[in-house]
Amino acid sequence: MEQMEIPVHVAIIMDGNGRWAKERNLPRNEGHRKGTKVLEKIIKHARHLGIQYLTVYAFSTENWNRPPNEVKGLIRLFTSYLDQHIKKAAKDDVRFHVIGDVESPHIPEELRHKIKLLQEITKDKKGICFNMAFNYGGRDEILRACKRMIKENDFGDGKNTEVTEALFSQYLDTAGQPDPDLMIRTSGEVRTSNFLPWQLTYSEFYFTSHLWPDFTIDEFNTAIEEYNRRSRRFGQSE
Repeated sequence: MEQMEIPVHVAIIMDGNGRWAKERNLPRNEGHRKGTKVLEKIIKHARHLGIQYLTVYAFSTENWNRPPNEVKGLIRLFTSYLDQHIKKAAKDDVRFHVIGDVESPHIPEELRHKIKLLQEITKDKKGICFNMAFNYGGRDEILRACKRMIKENDFGDGKNTEVTEALFSQYLDTAGQPDPDLMIRTSGEVRTSNFLPWQLTYSEFYFTSHLWPDFTIDEFNTAIEEYNRRSRRFGQSE
């Protein structure tokens, strides 16, 4: 790994928790719990490699339509995750950031408070920036960005404000961050599922059949090895 180019920003769709649990005759939330443990290992390894940004798809805007017991279990799991990291934030060099609609009425007020608290107490950390996509949908993000941009700028005849990619990017949830170099999706699915449609335009994709609870550091390293075999031309000639 020493001689390889390490991506600055890696995004992950952590898919397959439910199937992992079903294969073992366990409740779906047991798969989500196991997936959280895997995530902690990957964050630690990403920090070790020098990755600067890690973005994971934890809960989509569509996930509210899942069975109520599963949704409640995911909310409890996320709340517990926040509690643990609030307690150890002082000694961890991880900057925590949530992308998604955190103001949604779907989100319990206590959970919203903990999200904002962890973001506030880690905002000056110099280590890896960990983006958790929670209540996130790519189209929803673009719509929210459009509304904010229109509200905060004057457009029309005789106006100086011009809509550019740079201006629009300032209103995305990932404003100020580089786009992902590499996107990893587990479980064998080969689609992006409304995840970062603007930001993934020129990302390299790596798909694996491993379910997320079975995802390992070796598989993560394999994804980076594959990334190094790609030729990123961004629309230019070789």
